[in-house]
Amino acid sequence: MNRFLNDPDTFVKESLEGLAAAHGKVLRVHQDPLYVHRVDSPVSGKVGILSGGGSGHEPLHAGFVGRGMLDAACPGEIFTSPTPDQIVEAAKAIDGGNGILFIVKNYSGDIMNFEMAADLVRAEGLRVQTVVVDDDVAVKDSTYTQGRRGTGTTVAIEKICGSAAEAGYDLPNIGALGRRVNLHGRSIGLALSSCSPPATGRPMFALSEKEVEFGIGIHGEPGVERVSAVSSDEMVSRLVESLLADQDYTRKSHAWDDGSESRVEVEETDQAIGEGDRVLALVSGMGATPLAELYIVYRALAEHCVGAGIRIERNLVGNLVTSLDMRGVLITLVKLDEEMLGLWDAPVRTAALQWG
Repeated sequence: MNRFLNDPDTFVKESLEGLAAAHGKVLRVHQDPLYVHRVDSPVSGKVGILSGGGSGHEPLHAGFVGRGMLDAACPGEIFTSPTPDQIVEAAKAIDGGNGILFIVKNYSGDIMNFEMAADLVRAEGLRVQTVVVDDDVAVKDSTYTQGRRGTGTTVAIEKICGSAAEAGYDLPNIGALGRRVNLHGRSIGLALSSCSPPATGRPMFALSEKEVEFGIGIHGEPGVERVSAVSSDEMVSRLVESLLADQDYTRKSHAWDDGSESRVEVEETDQAIGEGDRVLALVSGMGATPLAELYIVYRALAEHCVGAGIRIERNLVGNLVTSLDMRGVLITLVKLDEEMLGLWDAPVRTAALQWG
């Protein structure tokens, strides 16, 4: 298929060079090892916020680098984890003296490489804590994970923790805040078509015009069920019902304690999203879904929330967490408290998000 593509081997590199050329007042791209960092990093006295993962999910993560969000992002190749040396060098580049928070989506490769990088960074005297995002209600385990996958709640954690760092929070408090946001966030996605990685140009799975893939992952992996296509309102209804029916409210939040060499699991309990709760609602296209269709999805989501007694306090609609050129949608609900709401509203200046 036709693409704006020169060479699959240079796809990520050239895309990031274009990002830097377009947003040079906000971010820089460092080559060898590859990472993206704030133009003013390191910021003295501030906790550094670092995330990353495979490319193909833009604007996640590099598009969220800037004041009020990420200090650095480490992009891997398409759907491939960044390497430990990328993460280590990015962490050192943004170290302002008060430690680094790693925000990691729960995929096996990301977990392994960020854990290795955390050990290496600690060996050089830096303090590190980690928040693992595991918000996808579609699966309990998958080919790529042990436990739930990390998807749309990543955006909320990056923004809220980034604002907390700007406000002067210390590392333990930012880590605890990030884990709290994760426990309050739930996501689920649906695909109308597969994505096609640049290296092959072929869809990763086949769907007829009369089928949809329910519960897809963001790496092009098929969903948990293939069902007949129905109206948009009916598809959204099923997605929202899956979010609201989720009964796994005791969740494992993964972290590496400050100064510890080993991974520690902290079990916390969260109440269900229920009547009267205030939420942040994210409706993300998967890369090739027209914005007009995303607003049709949001219309149905808003109606469902009203019916459930849930108040959408804040929202974002657009491409946030994508899967290359997939046609589909990812819906995320994050239960908000006053602290999280204030930090979400705080000023942000990145390539993809700007307000305040």
